[in-house]
Amino acid sequence: MSETATRTRGRPAGSTGDELLDVARGVFLEFGYRGASMDEVAKRAKISKSSLYREHSSKKALYAAVVHAWARAGRDAMRPSLERLRGSGDLRSRLIELAQTMRAGILSPPVLEMRRLVTAEAQSQPEVARVYLEESWNSNIRNLGEALGEIADGGELRIDDPDAAAAQFTWLVIGAPLNARLLSAVVDEPRVETAVDLFLAGYAPR
Repeated sequence: MSETATRTRGRPAGSTGDELLDVARGVFLEFGYRGASMDEVAKRAKISKSSLYREHSSKKALYAAVVHAWARAGRDAMRPSLERLRGSGDLRSRLIELAQTMRAGILSPPVLEMRRLVTAEAQSQPEVARVYLEESWNSNIRNLGEALGEIADGGELRIDDPDAAAAQFTWLVIGAPLNARLLSAVVDEPRVETAVDLFLAGYAPR
């Protein structure tokens, strides 16, 4: 009898692998790291606690796996937008489109929720925070720097350090609204056009 047939006739299979990590992420986001429990994760994943521990030896290991999977999934999130940035047409318009995409992604509720979770545990679990920073934020900065460097090679920008320019562009675009949303403040967010114009003021050819 096949495994599929056995599952169909018996108890439905619970969540494993990436699906289990999705369930666990929901528990961590709802209760925070300290309030989350392996019992709750196992219950929501519809698996036994022993099965959960076979995949992840502790709550700490499960949390690390959740953060790593989330960061890995978002590592190349900007690549389609960066390909459009490398394309033809007015550079200012292309940068504005990228800035709008960055705000929509980085300031989206799921991304902000994960940032709050990792930030809250950064002091007690610095290695997890380091992985999150490196595999999501820093990776996307490097991807943007690569694209800006290619645009500079084509003569549309004047850049000596593409990674530094990428970091500056990112903070011009999302710095103020990110800070406000993390603090649950209601403020008038600066227009992305203003951020783009400031960036071009520093890096456009003269």
